[in-house]
Amino acid sequence: MENICVILVDDEDDFRQTVAKRLIKRGIHTKQAASGEACLDLLKKETVDVVVLDVKMPGMDGIETLHHIKKGHPHTEVIMLTGHATTQDGVDGIKSGAFDYLSKPIELEHLLGKIRQAHEKLVREEEKRREAAFRAKMEQQMIATERLASLGTLAAGVAHEINNPLAIIKESAGWMASILSKTELADIPRRRDLELALGKIEKGVERARRITHQLLGSVKQSDSLFSEVDMGQLASETVDLVRKEASNKDIDIFREMDPAVRPIWTDPYKVRQVLINLLTNAVYATDRGGAITVTIQPADGGTAVAVRDTGQGIPKENLTRIFEPFFSTKPPGEGTGLGLFVTRSIIEKLGGHIHVESELGNGTTFRFILPGRPVMSDMPDPDEHTQVLKKVFQKN
Repeated sequence: MENICVILVDDEDDFRQTVAKRLIKRGIHTKQAASGEACLDLLKKETVDVVVLDVKMPGMDGIETLHHIKKGHPHTEVIMLTGHATTQDGVDGIKSGAFDYLSKPIELEHLLGKIRQAHEKLVREEEKRREAAFRAKMEQQMIATERLASLGTLAAGVAHEINNPLAIIKESAGWMASILSKTELADIPRRRDLELALGKIEKGVERARRITHQLLGSVKQSDSLFSEVDMGQLASETVDLVRKEASNKDIDIFREMDPAVRPIWTDPYKVRQVLINLLTNAVYATDRGGAITVTIQPADGGTAVAVRDTGQGIPKENLTRIFEPFFSTKPPGEGTGLGLFVTRSIIEKLGGHIHVESELGNGTTFRFILPGRPVMSDMPDPDEHTQVLKKVFQKN
């Protein structure tokens, strides 16, 4: 009973005060309102489980108040109080969504029983909502798992079937370029066009190789090389790698580090790849003259790293998709759609987690947390799809 919050609404002060004191003695958090308007004002300020509402009141009566409660606070239950001669009002109240009604004079134990039943109904409905949300989440995860399992099979085939012809194409393009560079071919017609075509071939090959390597790198089993890592120093080194690209757009990169941050045991090479992915994405998303801030703080025995930009932000409908493979908002040819997918996979394999916060016009923040110590190999992966993908590659 101590977890139940009730508003007692009645214009009769003596009746209201007496019942309220007795409810409070039973451990129920009880608020009072002398009118329907006062009740609605209270509901705007705090969440209430049950409203005990008198039907006959001056001004806004109980039925009208009930309609407002059900419209604005559908998860609040209402118990109507009626006189013996107005029980039809109680029936009308139930038809309008009230939980039940009691006739005055009321018995406290009867009222307590109704309040308890109304609260139990709220608990059951909340459990149903949570179960439905969990079921929907699991269904989405199963769909994603099946999709990623297929992706793993595809990736294995890509590695074996495409990388070899890509190597031949790249070698042949390089051979043709070397021939074109010879002095006896300096004056051949359309030499410049041939050089441009070879350049496009080499770029296309490199992009295809990058896609296959990123895709395979996100799902293959590989041994991490753990060592003690100073995250501040690692972040500074990574910022230096992308600083030139940022300076071409007049973008400033700042580093903020909490002095309480301590070294952690992790894989510095994979963490550097994560930071490079996030920083290059931030540079791409940030307009000329903007800023990027890398913040490093202690968190839960490990380290939290945030990369915040002043770009245009990510539309709400894309926030749940940006970690999906091959999803990209960049123009065709400028992005593989695998950077953030690989980033999340790395973070999860290192025992951490990553999330994004963004608002159109106010920039984007990617924040990931890494544990202070490596995750034991016999512990389950944070995301179910990792297990599925591992099994796929073991078969291939």
